[in-house]
Amino acid sequence: MKRAGTAMVVAGLAVVGLVGCDSGESTSKGATTTAKPVLWNPCTEISDAALTEAGVDPATEETGLGGHAQPGWEICGWAGRDYSLTVYSADKTVADFEQKPGNIDFTDVTIADRQGRQFKEQGDTRNLDCDVVFPAARGVVQLQVLNSPIAKGLDDPCDYLQRAGAVLVPLFPK
Repeated sequence: MKRAGTAMVVAGLAVVGLVGCDSGESTSKGATTTAKPVLWNPCTEISDAALTEAGVDPATEETGLGGHAQPGWEICGWAGRDYSLTVYSADKTVADFEQKPGNIDFTDVTIADRQGRQFKEQGDTRNLDCDVVFPAARGVVQLQVLNSPIAKGLDDPCDYLQRAGAVLVPLFPK
């Protein structure tokens, strides 16, 4: 669990997500209230069975980055034997990720019949990290895989992401 937490803190540089809209509900006095957007929460929306199938241990769940909530984000991560994965949700666009300094090597990918933009993080000289951001009706959802920095001879993290994404991406909001 310690390894997963450290990996998620390091990986937290490329956070992304999905947000609900202002409800704009009218009150009985005719005034409009502004409800806070409700973010899609990967910790509650992804089942333990799906996580196990994706190759991570549901018991290693960690919310936020290093266990610390991040305002405006829903973040949940889990550790596996060779890698950890994190799912982020916030009110961002794919363009926000493409314009963020440090995000590089964007390519179009399809995972579980869903189009996304795969990218790497500048400075990842050990090829430990792979991210894909998926557009949704109200923002984006990001899936990130981080290889264990202590394991040797691991697959490319984007290969792990493809395999885990085949299970998890169908659960993401569209």
